Amino acid sequence: MKTKYIIGIIVIVVFGVWGAATFLNTTIKYVSIAEARQAKHTVQVSGLIDFSEVQYDAAGQRLVFTLVDLESPDPASAERMTVYYYGVVPGNFEQATSVLVRGKAKEEGFVAEQLFVKCPSKYQGQAGQSI
Repeated sequence: MKTKYIIGIIVIVVFGVWGAATFLNTTIKYVSIAEARQAKHTVQVSGLIDFSEVQYDAAGQRLVFTLVDLESPDPASAERMTVYYYGVVPGNFEQATSVLVRGKAKEEGFVAEQLFVKCPSKYQGQAGQSI
């Protein structure tokens, strides 16, 4: 009966380690623009969109835009990264105040697998207005 307990404990430990490793491999880290340029696995990075550098190819379903670091105190010297996104552009992309991209660095640059936009909420009250 003692060997059954030992085998049971070993099985629980193995499945626990396997489960923890699987969980850690599926989490997606927030990184800076500099780290995102080097990422070989999927990461997420947020920033502002430079609307003067947005290109959309409707035939190829490709959106190319420049992501600007949110944390920089001076927008002129902020770190920038070109993002390539292949897919349907979110309908509210033009009104976005910031964007979150999930993807990885590839030969052409940072390729976003997912694109999430943050827009000003129509439900937020304006100054002096109660909700």
